[in-house]
Order: sequence, then C-alpha cells, then structure tokens
Amino acid sequence: MRTLAFELSSGQGSIALLENGEALFERSFPNDRKDSGAFFENVELCLKQFGSPGEIVVGLGPGSYAGVRIAIASAIGLRTAVGAKLGGIASICALVVKARDYRVIGDARRQSFYLARVSDGRLMEGPTLMAAHELQTKITEATMPVYSSEKLLQFPQAKLAYPVARRLAELASLHSAEIDDTRPLEPIYLREPHITTPKEARKFAPTK
Repeated sequence: MRTLAFELSSGQGSIALLENGEALFERSFPNDRKDSGAFFENVELCLKQFGSPGEIVVGLGPGSYAGVRIAIASAIGLRTAVGAKLGGIASICALVVKARDYRVIGDARRQSFYLARVSDGRLMEGPTLMAAHELQTKITEATMPVYSSEKLLQFPQAKLAYPVARRLAELASLHSAEIDDTRPLEPIYLREPHITTPKEARKFAPTK
C-alpha cells in the first residue's frame, strides 16, 4: 500500500510517498505560514505522477498551529476524494535523529515551554508545559539527548532537528495497528483552545 505523509509543524515542511518502505516521492521546502504554495504544488505533483494513495498520515504537532491545520484539512479533503485510510502521528516522533529515546522541547509562547519524551517512535510523556527555569532543570538532569525543531537561545544544549514526512510514513507502517482511522484528526494542543463569547450588545433607549 502506498502511504502519503504531510508534515508542516516546523519551519521545514515536507511530503513523502512510500510504498513497501521505498520512497517514490519526497520533497522538503521552507514552511511559511503565510505562504503554503510549495506544499500544495508538491502534493499536486506527487498525485499527478503516482496517483491516489491508499493511506494518508499527518504530523499533528506540537508546533505551527497554522501549518498543522493546513496539513490536516488537506489530508481530510484528499481522503474524502480518494477513500484512503487516514491517521495522525505526533510530529515530534518523526525527528530525523539517530537516538531511539530522546526528549523534545519547544517554545509554547506566553513565557512557557514544553517538554516531551519519545521512545521508539512513540510519544511516551507530554508535551508538558513549564517555565524556563523548570525546563532548564529537567533537561540538565536528562540522561538522553534533547532536541528542538527551532533554535532556542535559552537552551543551547538542545540540538536542532526537524520532523519529516518520510519518517511519519515509516512510523505509520511500523505502528499501523495503533492508528485509529475512525478518530477525527486534531492538532496536539499545548493549551486548551481559548474561546470567547461576544459581549451582549448594549441596548439603547430610542431617542426622541
């Protein structure tokens, strides 16, 4: 079965099409949330060259909210059109690193950061929010490598590594029994979505 993967959670976007472990199509490109043209161009090119996939897998973050939403929406639309199996995997499980067990950190904004642990391509812990000083303590004590998909000046010990679509497709094959095609895809939220309700419109007495 051919597996098509989308990864747009970091500053480096990618798509890949794998069949029996071999890459038929693989592209990476700068991932700018203001311009997703490169992503759609490569998806179109892949589909023209190789036809419809039997499975689609999407990186769910954490990371660029806009990027992950674009990838999910595109995957859902394509799945509807071609009837492929659809699943999602945490993007941080798909970093291109040699380590089997590692920790991942990232900027969660609002003066906070996240920490997660990955083992054998599975998200084992987190992502957990914490302040900078808490995170520094955690990663100083860590006995495994620490990675981030963005440069964090506060944590120079974190090595830069990006998640890639090819690794997502490989994980989908390795852990196929764990991917639930019936569950709706959602980004990995670092916080609960903040929803506000509009204030009730003021009622003014008619003027004479």
